[in-house]
Amino acid sequence: MKLQVSDRPGAIQMCEAQSIRALTSFIFMDDEPATVDLAIVLGSPSISNVEPAIDLYLKGFTKKIVISGHGPSPESVPEWRIYRDHALAAGVPSEALMIEPNARNTLENFLFTAKVITQHTSWDKISRIAICCKPIHTRRAFMTARKHFPGHVKLFMCPPRDPADLQAHNWSQTVIGRDRVLGEVRRIAEYGMKRDLSID
Repeated sequence: MKLQVSDRPGAIQMCEAQSIRALTSFIFMDDEPATVDLAIVLGSPSISNVEPAIDLYLKGFTKKIVISGHGPSPESVPEWRIYRDHALAAGVPSEALMIEPNARNTLENFLFTAKVITQHTSWDKISRIAICCKPIHTRRAFMTARKHFPGHVKLFMCPPRDPADLQAHNWSQTVIGRDRVLGEVRRIAEYGMKRDLSID
């Protein structure tokens, strides 16, 4: 049987819209704010990742924030330091902050943060964690955390809503946005093949 592909503009546009919806649903995760035992912030060159964690703390949804990440360049100012200073300036007390200073990528964020959690408390006391990272990074972060954190821990994805960050509603509107989302799909496939993240 020969597959017939319509060249009608309306049909092509409908197929493209379906693909955009499927990619958006897969890549972007965003949970409602909820009470959690701690919030984990993944480092990034821009400051927005820490904002959801600050908001959770100030609204009483969490009592602890873990800030993870040095950043990829050893010569640069550590991302954790910039995030910590921003959180302190926003009213989060130092005793509410835990720092993981060494991670340089997503896998290390969760491997090293797991060690920080073990050093400061017990996984028996942790059942709900909020993960604060870029919107486009949420699925890969979720799958990585699911691989390396205990199965009983419920994960909540809390990305920032900063207009400067690529968001679920606008990524498909630019070539850069489309390239970045397809790049995330590729990374998820690559890291899945290496078993660095969970596909369950």
